[in-house]
Amino acid sequence: MFHFDFRRPVVAVAVCAAVLGVAVPAVAAAPVGAAPVGAGQHRPAAGQYDAKQVHAFLTGFYGQHGPSPAARKNKVTEELKKKAAATKDYDLLLCAQNTPRSIAIGKVTTAQSAGMGWATVTTKWGGGPDGRFTAYVGLDASKPLKLADIVCGDLRR
Repeated sequence: MFHFDFRRPVVAVAVCAAVLGVAVPAVAAAPVGAAPVGAGQHRPAAGQYDAKQVHAFLTGFYGQHGPSPAARKNKVTEELKKKAAATKDYDLLLCAQNTPRSIAIGKVTTAQSAGMGWATVTTKWGGGPDGRFTAYVGLDASKPLKLADIVCGDLRR
């Protein structure tokens, strides 16, 4: 039987909301309403981006080898820019010290009630093990899509 631990994404959404200064009621943090692409969620909630739009944004943002200088400047929230600037040992937006050989974006999950979407980003390296991290994007369609947070490490374990 398949078992998915909903606590990890819920905690990550709560952390993102706290970082962004968004008040999220305890009920909103529940996994109810969180749906991956292809799980019947084809239409976004009023005023919110949907999973397909978030996937397209992340695919364009990361490209094959990581975000461009323009994407880093224009498609990242101010809060995440500060967090990345304070991370001196590695590139926070890639959770790595080097440029990956290629990048793949996994299924996007959206928590409409929390206003956040996320996906696992997989980085491929020449001969080394794949890297994985989670990228978070705000869903408020009144604003341009921007990368809101990064959690390095694979939350799927």
